[in-house]
Amino acid sequence: MVRLQAEPLDTAEVIRAVGAPGHGGLALFVGTTRAEDGVVALHYEAHREMAETELAAIVEEATRRFGARCAIAHRLGRVAVGEPSVAVEASAPHRPEAFAACRHLIDEAKGRAPIWKRDETGTGPSAWHDGIGRPAR
Repeated sequence: MVRLQAEPLDTAEVIRAVGAPGHGGLALFVGTTRAEDGVVALHYEAHREMAETELAAIVEEATRRFGARCAIAHRLGRVAVGEPSVAVEASAPHRPEAFAACRHLIDEAKGRAPIWKRDETGTGPSAWHDGIGRPAR
């Protein structure tokens, strides 16, 4: 499952998407908007077609490499402090593979997917950044 959406993330839906009878390990990572430096929300934009293609490739890599079932869901638009902006989940027969696949999913998604964020503060707009904090071009 790969999903980019404006609606709030449903982590239970992400969990259901990867469950399998032979998988005893489930690893879920949820990234939320944090309050720091006056941030009240983040705004996310994406090149939707490219982002979905890249996220699907990342899911396929993790599936092959770790024998896991994987999902990535990412918010677009405004995400207030405390709200989830990204959820990645991996299920695998055993715990080590589930954790490794989950880490692969979030690290690769943040580094490769064309999804950008901008801080919303009380002092006006800020610059756009990619998933790992580099200024967007």
